[in-house]
Amino acid sequence: MNKIVNIHEAKTHLSRLLVRVMGGEEVVIAKAGKPVARLIPYQELLADRKPGTATGEIVISSDFHKPLPEEILQGFEE
Repeated sequence: MNKIVNIHEAKTHLSRLLVRVMGGEEVVIAKAGKPVARLIPYQELLADRKPGTATGEIVISSDFHKPLPEEILQGFEE
């Protein structure tokens, strides 16, 4: 369940709100009733992707660029 708090409450009770966030809850901070920010649990970013790690694992058929058979093309038009 999301909890919505105003900026003053967020400043006053930041520690309490962080405990709730660490428990998996999302807290929305609002100004004049309009959401302006979200507090969500921190997640480590995945390692950077490195191009070419699947080299040799993917094979593209030599007829890849040939037109599709008529029965397959008709399936796209239904």
